[in-house]
Amino acid sequence: MRTCAKLSLIFLFVLFFSLFTGLQAKAQNLKLYTPYPEITVPPGESIDYSIDLINNSGTAQTADISIVNVPEGWDYDLKSGGWTVGKISVLPSEKKTMSLNIHVPFIVEKGVYEFQIIAGGYDRLPLTIIVSEEGTFKTEFSTKQANMEGAANSTFTFNASLRNSTSEEQVYALRSRAERGWNIVFKANYKQVSSVSISPNSTEDITIEIKAPHQVKAGTYNIPIQASTPNTSADLDLEVVITGSYDLEMNTPKGVLSANITAGSDRQVELVLQNTGSSPLENIEMKSSTPSNWKVAFDPDKIEHLEPGGSTKVYATIHADKNAIAGDYVTRLEATTPETSAEASFRVTVKTPLLWGWVGIFIIMAALGSVYHLFRKYGRR
Repeated sequence: MRTCAKLSLIFLFVLFFSLFTGLQAKAQNLKLYTPYPEITVPPGESIDYSIDLINNSGTAQTADISIVNVPEGWDYDLKSGGWTVGKISVLPSEKKTMSLNIHVPFIVEKGVYEFQIIAGGYDRLPLTIIVSEEGTFKTEFSTKQANMEGAANSTFTFNASLRNSTSEEQVYALRSRAERGWNIVFKANYKQVSSVSISPNSTEDITIEIKAPHQVKAGTYNIPIQASTPNTSADLDLEVVITGSYDLEMNTPKGVLSANITAGSDRQVELVLQNTGSSPLENIEMKSSTPSNWKVAFDPDKIEHLEPGGSTKVYATIHADKNAIAGDYVTRLEATTPETSAEASFRVTVKTPLLWGWVGIFIIMAALGSVYHLFRKYGRR
Protein backbone atom coordinates (compact mmCIF):
# COMPACT_ATOMS: atom_id res chain seq x y z
CA MET A 1 0.00 0.00 0.00
CA ARG A 2 2.78 2.38 0.91
CA THR A 3 4.47 1.63 -2.40
CA CYS A 4 1.25 2.45 -4.31
CA ALA A 5 0.87 5.68 -2.41
CA LYS A 6 4.41 6.68 -3.21
CA LEU A 7 3.90 5.86 -6.87
CA SER A 8 0.72 7.93 -6.93
CA LEU A 9 2.49 10.93 -5.43
CA ILE A 10 5.32 10.60 -7.93
CA PHE A 11 2.82 10.40 -10.78
CA LEU A 12 0.95 13.50 -9.62
CA PHE A 13 4.20 15.42 -9.23
CA VAL A 14 5.35 14.46 -12.72
CA LEU A 15 1.94 15.41 -14.16
CA PHE A 16 1.92 18.79 -12.39
CA PHE A 17 5.48 19.51 -13.45
CA SER A 18 4.67 18.62 -17.05
CA LEU A 19 1.64 20.87 -17.09
CA PHE A 20 3.56 23.73 -15.47
CA THR A 21 6.45 23.33 -17.89
CA GLY A 22 4.03 23.23 -20.80
CA LEU A 23 2.31 26.40 -19.67
CA GLN A 24 5.67 28.10 -19.24
CA ALA A 25 6.76 27.00 -22.69
CA LYS A 26 3.49 28.21 -24.15
CA ALA A 27 3.85 31.53 -22.35
CA GLN A 28 7.31 31.97 -23.73
CA ASN A 29 6.00 31.53 -27.28
CA LEU A 30 4.28 34.97 -27.36
CA LYS A 31 5.39 37.94 -25.28
CA LEU A 32 3.88 41.41 -24.90
CA TYR A 33 6.26 44.38 -24.67
CA THR A 34 6.09 48.19 -24.36
CA PRO A 35 8.95 50.52 -23.39
CA TYR A 36 6.73 52.69 -21.12
CA PRO A 37 4.65 50.53 -18.74
CA GLU A 38 4.20 53.41 -16.27
CA ILE A 39 3.37 57.03 -17.28
CA THR A 40 2.47 60.18 -15.29
CA VAL A 41 0.06 62.61 -16.99
CA PRO A 42 -2.34 65.46 -16.09
CA PRO A 43 -6.13 65.14 -16.48
CA GLY A 44 -7.44 65.35 -20.04
CA GLU A 45 -4.30 63.89 -21.60
CA SER A 46 -4.34 61.35 -24.47
CA ILE A 47 -1.67 58.63 -24.29
CA ASP A 48 -0.40 56.66 -27.29
CA TYR A 49 1.20 53.31 -26.42
CA SER A 50 3.22 51.22 -28.87
CA ILE A 51 2.88 47.53 -27.88
CA ASP A 52 4.72 44.63 -29.54
CA LEU A 53 3.48 41.03 -29.65
CA ILE A 54 6.67 38.98 -30.11
CA ASN A 55 6.69 35.33 -31.33
CA ASN A 56 9.69 33.49 -29.87
CA SER A 57 8.65 30.04 -31.18
CA GLY A 58 9.44 28.25 -34.39
CA THR A 59 5.84 28.21 -35.60
CA ALA A 60 3.17 30.81 -36.28
CA GLN A 61 1.17 31.74 -33.20
CA THR A 62 -2.27 33.32 -32.81
CA ALA A 63 -3.61 35.02 -29.69
CA ASP A 64 -6.80 36.74 -28.61
CA ILE A 65 -6.06 40.35 -27.62
CA SER A 66 -8.07 42.10 -24.93
CA ILE A 67 -7.85 44.93 -22.41
CA VAL A 68 -9.10 44.49 -18.85
CA ASN A 69 -9.60 46.69 -15.79
CA VAL A 70 -9.69 49.97 -17.70
CA PRO A 71 -11.14 52.61 -15.30
CA GLU A 72 -14.79 53.45 -15.84
CA GLY A 73 -15.36 56.42 -18.16
CA TRP A 74 -11.92 56.18 -19.85
CA ASP A 75 -12.01 55.90 -23.66
CA TYR A 76 -9.51 53.71 -25.49
CA ASP A 77 -8.82 52.36 -28.97
CA LEU A 78 -6.57 49.38 -29.86
CA LYS A 79 -5.43 49.02 -33.46
CA SER A 80 -2.86 47.18 -35.55
CA GLY A 81 -2.17 47.87 -39.20
CA GLY A 82 -4.78 50.64 -39.05
CA TRP A 83 -7.55 48.24 -38.00
CA THR A 84 -9.31 47.63 -34.71
CA VAL A 85 -8.25 44.10 -33.75
CA GLY A 86 -9.32 41.33 -31.34
CA LYS A 87 -6.96 38.59 -32.50
CA ILE A 88 -3.41 38.72 -33.95
CA SER A 89 -1.24 36.08 -35.68
CA VAL A 90 2.55 36.36 -35.67
CA LEU A 91 5.03 34.47 -37.86
CA PRO A 92 7.98 32.63 -36.25
CA SER A 93 10.67 34.93 -34.78
CA GLU A 94 8.71 38.04 -35.77
CA LYS A 95 6.56 40.63 -34.03
CA LYS A 96 3.39 42.62 -34.62
CA THR A 97 2.99 46.16 -33.31
CA MET A 98 -0.26 47.41 -31.83
CA SER A 99 -1.15 51.02 -31.05
CA LEU A 100 -3.22 51.73 -27.96
CA ASN A 101 -4.69 55.21 -27.50
CA ILE A 102 -6.24 55.85 -24.11
CA HIS A 103 -7.79 59.16 -23.04
CA VAL A 104 -7.70 60.30 -19.42
CA PRO A 105 -10.91 62.25 -18.61
CA PHE A 106 -10.83 65.84 -17.42
CA ILE A 107 -12.96 64.97 -14.41
CA VAL A 108 -10.75 62.45 -12.62
CA GLU A 109 -9.26 62.01 -9.18
CA LYS A 110 -5.54 62.22 -8.57
CA GLY A 111 -4.04 58.75 -8.13
CA VAL A 112 -2.66 55.52 -9.63
CA TYR A 113 -4.68 53.60 -12.23
CA GLU A 114 -3.74 50.08 -13.43
CA PHE A 115 -5.03 47.91 -16.28
CA GLN A 116 -3.71 45.06 -18.45
CA ILE A 117 -3.27 44.02 -22.07
CA ILE A 118 -3.82 40.25 -22.44
CA ALA A 119 -2.64 37.92 -25.20
CA GLY A 120 -5.09 35.11 -24.38
CA GLY A 121 -3.33 32.04 -22.97
CA TYR A 122 0.13 33.48 -23.53
CA ASP A 123 1.01 36.72 -21.73
CA ARG A 124 -0.37 39.61 -19.69
CA LEU A 125 1.14 43.14 -19.82
CA PRO A 126 0.36 45.40 -16.83
CA LEU A 127 0.17 49.18 -17.55
CA THR A 128 0.06 51.98 -14.98
CA ILE A 129 -1.12 55.58 -15.42
CA ILE A 130 -0.46 58.05 -12.62
CA VAL A 131 -2.78 61.09 -12.74
CA SER A 132 -0.71 63.97 -11.36
CA GLU A 133 -3.52 66.27 -10.18
CA GLU A 134 -7.23 66.50 -9.50
CA GLY A 135 -9.17 66.99 -12.75
CA THR A 136 -11.62 69.86 -13.09
CA PHE A 137 -13.91 71.41 -15.69
CA LYS A 138 -11.88 74.60 -15.86
CA THR A 139 -10.50 77.43 -17.98
CA GLU A 140 -7.10 79.08 -17.56
CA PHE A 141 -6.50 82.76 -18.46
CA SER A 142 -2.89 83.86 -17.96
CA THR A 143 -0.18 86.31 -19.04
CA LYS A 144 3.55 86.49 -18.44
CA GLN A 145 3.42 90.29 -18.00
CA ALA A 146 0.43 91.58 -16.02
CA ASN A 147 1.79 95.05 -15.19
CA MET A 148 2.70 97.92 -17.53
CA GLU A 149 3.69 101.53 -16.97
CA GLY A 150 3.45 104.50 -19.32
CA ALA A 151 1.98 107.88 -20.14
CA ALA A 152 -1.78 108.43 -20.18
CA ASN A 153 -1.85 108.67 -23.98
CA SER A 154 0.01 105.36 -24.41
CA THR A 155 -1.52 102.13 -25.69
CA PHE A 156 -0.84 99.30 -23.23
CA THR A 157 -0.59 95.96 -25.07
CA PHE A 158 -0.81 92.71 -23.07
CA ASN A 159 -0.27 89.22 -24.53
CA ALA A 160 -2.39 86.57 -22.81
CA SER A 161 -3.17 82.86 -23.24
CA LEU A 162 -6.67 81.40 -22.88
CA ARG A 163 -6.70 77.61 -22.33
CA ASN A 164 -9.78 75.42 -22.65
CA SER A 165 -9.09 72.55 -20.23
CA THR A 166 -12.50 70.96 -20.76
CA SER A 167 -13.57 68.00 -22.87
CA GLU A 168 -15.76 70.13 -25.15
CA GLU A 169 -15.31 73.03 -27.56
CA GLN A 170 -16.07 76.32 -25.82
CA VAL A 171 -17.04 79.76 -27.15
CA TYR A 172 -15.68 82.36 -24.74
CA ALA A 173 -17.12 85.86 -24.48
CA LEU A 174 -14.39 88.41 -23.74
CA ARG A 175 -15.21 91.40 -21.58
CA SER A 176 -13.69 93.93 -19.22
CA ARG A 177 -15.04 95.32 -15.98
CA ALA A 178 -12.80 98.41 -16.07
CA GLU A 179 -14.14 101.78 -14.96
CA ARG A 180 -15.97 104.00 -17.43
CA GLY A 181 -13.75 105.72 -19.97
CA TRP A 182 -11.19 102.94 -20.41
CA ASN A 183 -11.04 101.56 -23.94
CA ILE A 184 -10.35 97.79 -24.07
CA VAL A 185 -9.79 95.97 -27.40
CA PHE A 186 -9.39 92.18 -27.74
CA LYS A 187 -7.58 90.64 -30.71
CA ALA A 188 -7.12 87.02 -31.85
CA ASN A 189 -5.12 86.15 -34.95
CA TYR A 190 -4.53 89.92 -35.45
CA LYS A 191 -8.28 90.61 -35.74
CA GLN A 192 -10.47 92.49 -33.29
CA VAL A 193 -12.91 90.09 -31.59
CA SER A 194 -15.46 90.00 -28.79
CA SER A 195 -15.42 86.19 -28.45
CA VAL A 196 -13.25 83.20 -29.42
CA SER A 197 -13.96 79.51 -30.06
CA ILE A 198 -11.40 77.09 -28.58
CA SER A 199 -11.21 73.32 -29.10
CA PRO A 200 -10.95 70.90 -26.14
CA ASN A 201 -7.61 70.93 -24.35
CA SER A 202 -6.36 73.76 -26.60
CA THR A 203 -4.99 77.28 -26.12
CA GLU A 204 -5.67 80.55 -27.97
CA ASP A 205 -3.39 83.61 -27.86
CA ILE A 206 -5.30 86.81 -26.99
CA THR A 207 -3.92 90.34 -27.40
CA ILE A 208 -5.46 92.94 -25.07
CA GLU A 209 -4.98 96.63 -25.96
CA ILE A 210 -5.83 99.18 -23.26
CA LYS A 211 -6.16 102.96 -23.59
CA ALA A 212 -6.73 105.20 -20.60
CA PRO A 213 -9.53 107.82 -20.38
CA HIS A 214 -8.78 111.39 -21.44
CA GLN A 215 -7.15 113.47 -18.70
CA VAL A 216 -6.67 110.45 -16.43
CA LYS A 217 -4.65 111.19 -13.32
CA ALA A 218 -1.34 109.56 -12.53
CA GLY A 219 -1.72 106.40 -10.46
CA THR A 220 -2.13 102.62 -10.49
CA TYR A 221 -5.28 101.14 -12.05
CA ASN A 222 -6.60 97.58 -11.95
CA ILE A 223 -8.20 96.30 -15.18
CA PRO A 224 -10.29 93.12 -14.59
CA ILE A 225 -10.66 90.91 -17.68
CA GLN A 226 -12.95 87.88 -17.98
CA ALA A 227 -13.43 85.05 -20.51
CA SER A 228 -16.68 83.17 -19.90
CA THR A 229 -19.11 80.58 -21.27
CA PRO A 230 -22.34 79.27 -19.72
CA ASN A 231 -20.29 76.37 -18.27
CA THR A 232 -16.92 77.81 -17.26
CA SER A 233 -15.04 81.09 -16.89
CA ALA A 234 -11.66 82.53 -15.96
CA ASP A 235 -10.53 85.95 -14.74
CA LEU A 236 -7.34 87.86 -15.50
CA ASP A 237 -6.28 90.93 -13.50
CA LEU A 238 -4.12 93.44 -15.37
CA GLU A 239 -2.46 96.49 -13.85
CA VAL A 240 -1.73 99.79 -15.60
CA VAL A 241 0.47 102.41 -13.98
CA ILE A 242 -0.12 105.91 -15.38
CA THR A 243 2.91 108.15 -14.98
CA GLY A 244 1.01 111.21 -16.25
CA SER A 245 -0.32 112.68 -19.47
CA TYR A 246 1.67 114.78 -21.92
CA ASP A 247 -0.11 117.48 -23.87
CA LEU A 248 0.94 120.87 -25.23
CA GLU A 249 -1.00 123.71 -26.85
CA MET A 250 0.32 126.68 -28.85
CA ASN A 251 -1.64 129.80 -29.75
CA THR A 252 -1.48 133.60 -29.79
CA PRO A 253 -2.84 135.69 -26.91
CA LYS A 254 -5.92 136.66 -28.97
CA GLY A 255 -6.14 133.44 -30.99
CA VAL A 256 -5.33 135.24 -34.26
CA LEU A 257 -3.23 133.10 -36.62
CA SER A 258 -2.65 135.60 -39.41
CA ALA A 259 -0.39 138.59 -39.99
CA ASN A 260 0.67 141.08 -42.65
CA ILE A 261 4.23 141.63 -43.80
CA THR A 262 6.13 143.55 -46.44
CA ALA A 263 8.49 141.67 -48.75
CA GLY A 264 12.01 141.72 -47.34
CA SER A 265 10.91 142.90 -43.86
CA ASP A 266 10.33 141.27 -40.44
CA ARG A 267 7.19 140.65 -38.40
CA GLN A 268 7.24 139.59 -34.76
CA VAL A 269 4.47 137.25 -33.54
CA GLU A 270 3.77 136.55 -29.87
CA LEU A 271 3.06 132.88 -29.06
CA VAL A 272 1.73 131.30 -25.86
CA LEU A 273 2.75 127.71 -24.98
CA GLN A 274 0.60 125.94 -22.37
CA ASN A 275 1.19 122.55 -20.73
CA THR A 276 -2.30 121.03 -20.68
CA GLY A 277 -1.12 117.61 -19.48
CA SER A 278 -0.56 116.25 -15.98
CA SER A 279 3.21 115.78 -16.20
CA PRO A 280 6.03 118.35 -16.55
CA LEU A 281 7.47 118.92 -20.02
CA GLU A 282 11.22 119.15 -20.50
CA ASN A 283 13.35 120.62 -23.31
CA ILE A 284 10.65 122.05 -25.56
CA GLU A 285 12.25 122.98 -28.89
CA MET A 286 10.84 125.54 -31.32
CA LYS A 287 10.87 124.70 -35.02
CA SER A 288 9.44 126.18 -38.21
CA SER A 289 8.55 125.32 -41.77
CA THR A 290 8.57 128.30 -44.15
CA PRO A 291 8.23 129.20 -47.84
CA SER A 292 11.46 129.27 -49.85
CA ASN A 293 13.95 131.93 -48.71
CA TRP A 294 11.87 132.86 -45.68
CA LYS A 295 13.29 132.63 -42.14
CA VAL A 296 11.92 132.39 -38.59
CA ALA A 297 13.85 133.20 -35.40
CA PHE A 298 12.50 132.26 -31.94
CA ASP A 299 13.14 133.98 -28.64
CA PRO A 300 13.70 131.74 -26.75
CA ASP A 301 14.23 128.84 -29.12
CA LYS A 302 14.17 126.26 -26.27
CA ILE A 303 12.14 126.03 -23.04
CA GLU A 304 13.90 123.91 -20.42
CA HIS A 305 10.91 123.16 -18.17
CA LEU A 306 7.16 123.74 -18.16
CA GLU A 307 4.98 122.60 -15.25
CA PRO A 308 1.50 121.06 -15.72
CA GLY A 309 -1.03 123.88 -16.20
CA GLY A 310 1.77 126.38 -16.72
CA SER A 311 2.31 128.65 -19.73
CA THR A 312 5.13 130.67 -21.22
CA LYS A 313 5.60 133.23 -24.02
CA VAL A 314 7.73 132.75 -27.10
CA TYR A 315 8.34 135.41 -29.75
CA ALA A 316 8.68 134.35 -33.37
CA THR A 317 10.25 136.84 -35.80
CA ILE A 318 9.23 136.06 -39.38
CA HIS A 319 11.44 137.40 -42.17
CA ALA A 320 9.88 137.46 -45.66
CA ASP A 321 11.84 136.95 -48.86
CA LYS A 322 12.70 140.30 -50.43
CA ASN A 323 11.50 138.99 -53.82
CA ALA A 324 8.20 137.71 -52.51
CA ILE A 325 5.27 138.84 -54.59
CA ALA A 326 2.05 140.06 -53.04
CA GLY A 327 -0.21 137.27 -51.79
CA ASP A 328 -0.84 134.83 -48.91
CA TYR A 329 1.83 132.49 -47.58
CA VAL A 330 1.69 129.77 -44.89
CA THR A 331 4.35 129.46 -42.21
CA ARG A 332 4.11 126.51 -39.83
CA LEU A 333 5.42 127.01 -36.28
CA GLU A 334 5.95 123.97 -34.01
CA ALA A 335 6.89 123.24 -30.40
CA THR A 336 8.16 119.68 -29.81
CA THR A 337 9.27 117.41 -26.97
CA PRO A 338 9.98 113.65 -27.03
CA GLU A 339 6.52 113.06 -25.51
CA THR A 340 4.25 115.45 -27.43
CA SER A 341 4.11 118.43 -29.78
CA ALA A 342 1.94 121.39 -30.79
CA GLU A 343 1.83 123.46 -33.95
CA ALA A 344 0.20 126.51 -35.43
CA SER A 345 -0.13 127.43 -39.11
CA PHE A 346 0.16 131.19 -39.75
CA ARG A 347 -1.30 132.83 -42.83
CA VAL A 348 1.08 135.65 -43.73
CA THR A 349 -0.08 138.22 -46.28
CA VAL A 350 2.73 139.92 -48.24
CA LYS A 351 2.15 143.53 -49.31
CA THR A 352 4.14 145.59 -51.82
CA PRO A 353 6.59 148.08 -50.20
CA LEU A 354 5.32 151.71 -49.99
CA LEU A 355 8.12 153.02 -52.24
CA TRP A 356 6.98 150.81 -55.08
CA GLY A 357 3.46 152.12 -54.58
CA TRP A 358 4.63 155.70 -55.10
CA VAL A 359 6.67 154.60 -58.11
CA GLY A 360 3.55 153.02 -59.58
CA ILE A 361 1.56 156.19 -58.98
CA PHE A 362 4.31 158.29 -60.61
CA ILE A 363 4.35 156.04 -63.67
CA ILE A 364 0.58 156.29 -63.99
CA MET A 365 0.67 160.10 -63.63
CA ALA A 366 3.48 160.33 -66.18
CA ALA A 367 1.49 158.24 -68.64
CA LEU A 368 -1.60 160.39 -68.17
CA GLY A 369 0.52 163.54 -68.62
CA SER A 370 1.98 162.21 -71.85
CA VAL A 371 -1.47 161.42 -73.21
CA TYR A 372 -2.70 164.92 -72.29
CA HIS A 373 0.32 166.56 -73.92
CA LEU A 374 -0.18 164.63 -77.14
CA PHE A 375 -3.87 165.45 -77.16
CA ARG A 376 -3.21 169.19 -76.86
CA LYS A 377 -0.42 169.15 -79.37
CA TYR A 378 -2.11 167.21 -82.12
CA GLY A 379 -5.75 167.60 -81.22
CA ARG A 380 -6.14 171.00 -83.05
CA ARG A 381 -4.95 169.73 -86.38
